[in-house]
Amino acid sequence: MTVTGELTQLSAAFAIDGDLVAIAPFGNGHINDTYVATYVRAGQSVRYLHQRINHRVFADPAQVMANVSRVTAHLRGKRAGKEDRYALEVIPTRSGAVLLRTETGNFWRTYRFIEGTHCREVIATPEQAYQAARAFGRFQSDLADLPARTLAETIPDFHNTPRRWDALQHVLARRPTRANRARAEIAQGQARRGLVHPLAHLHARGRVPRRIVHNDCKISNVLFDAAGDEAVCVIDLDTVMPGLSLHDFGDLVRTMTCFAPEDAIDPRSVVLEISLFDAVVQGYLEAARALLDKTELAALICAAETIIYEQGLRFLTDYLAGDAYYRTTRTEQNLDRCRTQFALLASIDQQRDALRRCVDAHVNGVHAVP
Repeated sequence: MTVTGELTQLSAAFAIDGDLVAIAPFGNGHINDTYVATYVRAGQSVRYLHQRINHRVFADPAQVMANVSRVTAHLRGKRAGKEDRYALEVIPTRSGAVLLRTETGNFWRTYRFIEGTHCREVIATPEQAYQAARAFGRFQSDLADLPARTLAETIPDFHNTPRRWDALQHVLARRPTRANRARAEIAQGQARRGLVHPLAHLHARGRVPRRIVHNDCKISNVLFDAAGDEAVCVIDLDTVMPGLSLHDFGDLVRTMTCFAPEDAIDPRSVVLEISLFDAVVQGYLEAARALLDKTELAALICAAETIIYEQGLRFLTDYLAGDAYYRTTRTEQNLDRCRTQFALLASIDQQRDALRRCVDAHVNGVHAVP
């Protein structure tokens, strides 16, 4: 059966009252396939999101949905009756399951569509960076009383920087044909090898705890109110699992402090903007300051460097392996992505004193949001 054929059966499978009147692809996600469906019930239109989970990326969709269900229920319970748009709402099947497996082996889930919101693909203003960072900080804080052990690791070693380093060495040992084109980037990766272990060592020594974190903190994973820049809801929860708060903060800096696109062709356009960095630190700490201990607060800039470096390694590894993981639309796109990460690291080097002053000011002067 085709995907189109499966879509027409979802209304019968999930606990949705109403007649299906329209369905269309939705969003720009690179992993899962998402469709918005409109149903009419008692003369009123109601929309839902039907999403096919990519089981090549997520080998155990049932495990993913067990995590998502536990997290969304916990978040919705935090603000029951106050902010209905604050967290995703999972719609079960008519038999009570949260996941539907079709005859063709596809895995489907359904969420209620959060009306009056929209996604942003790129950062445009410090206010947007502040709002998004605050939303992710609040996300961490509200999950702090949900034991990390209750969630499974949907992608093991996702932010394991030493493993990412080892993966690069494994590819290089096979003498990839693209290595000559990436000699400068390989050298840069080698030169910054000191970033491989700091966060891993902090955790291994018990200096920083495992918490429930999002693991993919970018602006497109936040819903904003359609009427303005207020962040409403954190979405795309497939990678929510035990990890380090520092990983999420590092990803916020990686994805929200530069106006250049992630695959910028000219790395000279890649500059960490202090105004965006300040907004990220302020927003994140306003919501998560009370959650973090002294070691975590002292390691914020190190976290940013580590995650940016790690992502650079991942893009470089994938380029050398022939673009096996990240979707590309041109030959050197993954190499350009790697270059932007390393350029962002260079920008941190050039502004380190200013970044430290910014972090210190917010660490010493911000109070957590109740």
